[in-house]
Amino acid sequence: MARRSWKADYPTILSRESIGKGLEEWYAPERLRFDAGSDDALLLIAADGEAVAGFAHAVIDESEDVGTLLRLYVDPDHRERGLGTRLLDEVRERLDEYGCSRLEAMVLERNEPGNAFYRSYGFERDRVGATTIDGDPHDEVVYALTW
Repeated sequence: MARRSWKADYPTILSRESIGKGLEEWYAPERLRFDAGSDDALLLIAADGEAVAGFAHAVIDESEDVGTLLRLYVDPDHRERGLGTRLLDEVRERLDEYGCSRLEAMVLERNEPGNAFYRSYGFERDRVGATTIDGDPHDEVVYALTW
């Protein structure tokens, strides 16, 4: 599902090779197993019948009452149905239960649909940072939502 999302969202931003290597790094089974067993991580999956239609991955910094949404993807075949918003609502509710009052989310600066999604939800642009995918630097917008 992540691969389908990246191919749909990043065709002019990342090469096929970079997409493959980025996915291997970010979604390595051992990394996901570690986060799934961690008390300070959320892994939420949205299903449509038997199919995975979307997922959200967040981590919690309880010492600062901040949650960080690392990834939120909706399969291209399941978009425009409010699924991303429902996943984000659930992340926010769970973070609230942990005592968080702020959520940060990152998205590649050139991913306009991703940027538009966060702005439409009420996030405000906080800063621009950098991330590396397959050895290449990319500007990444950090959005913040406080409640």
